[in-house]
Amino acid sequence: MRPVILSRWLAALFACLFIQNALAIDVNPDDETSLKDAAKTVASAMMKFYSDRDSKAIPGKMDDTWWEGGSMFMTLIQYWYLTGDSQFNDDIQEGMYWQKGENDFFPSNYSQYLGNDDQVFWGLAAITAAEVNFPERDNEPSWVSLAEGVFNGQIPRWDMSSCGGGLRWQIWPYQSGYGLKNAISNGGLFQLSARLALYTKNATYAEWAEKIWDWSASTPLLRKSWVIADTTSTAADCKDHGDHQWTYNYATYISGAGYMHNYTNGTESKWLEGVTGLIKASDQFFPDSASKQVISDITCEPINKCDRNQKTFKAYFTSWLGFMSLIVPANTTTEVMARFKSSAVAAGQQCSGGSDGKHCGVRWTKKAEWDGTMGLEQQMSVLGVLNSVMVPFKAQGPYNTDNGGTSQSNPHGGTNTKDTLGPEPIATGDKVGAGILTAVFVILWIGAISWMIRGQ
Repeated sequence: MRPVILSRWLAALFACLFIQNALAIDVNPDDETSLKDAAKTVASAMMKFYSDRDSKAIPGKMDDTWWEGGSMFMTLIQYWYLTGDSQFNDDIQEGMYWQKGENDFFPSNYSQYLGNDDQVFWGLAAITAAEVNFPERDNEPSWVSLAEGVFNGQIPRWDMSSCGGGLRWQIWPYQSGYGLKNAISNGGLFQLSARLALYTKNATYAEWAEKIWDWSASTPLLRKSWVIADTTSTAADCKDHGDHQWTYNYATYISGAGYMHNYTNGTESKWLEGVTGLIKASDQFFPDSASKQVISDITCEPINKCDRNQKTFKAYFTSWLGFMSLIVPANTTTEVMARFKSSAVAAGQQCSGGSDGKHCGVRWTKKAEWDGTMGLEQQMSVLGVLNSVMVPFKAQGPYNTDNGGTSQSNPHGGTNTKDTLGPEPIATGDKVGAGILTAVFVILWIGAISWMIRGQ
């Protein structure tokens, strides 16, 4: 009987493998209909995770994280623009407006633990909505004004007390990342500033974009070799560097440089040099194991250690560069866009998990061998690369005030109601007062925590 049992087991195994491969999402990167169909399948599975979350009573709020809602909506806004599928638009609008805070995406329910990078992703979602004329609701702030609100909220945090400038990773002194200045916070604000400059034609945004880029280049966050450090510390006066390599750090600086190249009409060579140099340095994210054609977050994927945040990073690298390809010289992005096609095919082959055989893994370099993981984040990454490959079919650059953009600018958007953009000089008395307030806040915070612990 044992041979019969074994043969049945093998038959079941082969059947399972056959079904898994058969149910993977077939992607033809040269056929718009194929891409739209694949994207719809992936987006629908992603939104099923969204609708089933424990925190579904709070629009835009994910379980145990806040920033991811902004990045998901950004990816869905791109999806709507590229496919015309509006089935998720109500969810996008509801979540974006619910989490707008004081029109700056800094809602009081979560502001006590947010980082600058958390906030900026919602700003990037808002400027994306403006650039593609995503529908706005009556009696709500415009998309571009919400992006400006994020800018106005972050610029006063530009920290001249250490390293000659830069944004700290986290906002409050009691947070563990307060002593770090990191690439995604500074690169995120750089990208947002560059995109606001191109959309509004307000030179102040361009000035800040250049200031952030130049400051980053004075630190290990943006080295002359085009290697981007993930972090640097205020304790070392931003001379040290945390060298984990992540796709989204490169993507945010590449994208911002592309927007600045377009804003300056190509008159400043530094921007195109930045785009080409950083894209070349990004070769590392296309490993030999997939013939250098399929993207991978190499720090965590090969060892199966990607956390939920890291599983989304490829969505930003692919979609940001895809949209940017419309506003830089074509030969600048030809090679990487070809790699995105290969990545999209491989990503589709990874979408063979779950009971329906359509849920996606994160390790696309494994191709048809599903990596055994599934979640909203995996779906978002695959949707991001499908979006990037659909961009050439749209063949239209981002809208702005000069070419049909309908979202109305408000340079005083958000909590900053000053007559001029940017922070005023901080007087010595203000610094002393701020220090006292911070000390009092930390003492009260520690006291409250101690009281709660004793009360357990």
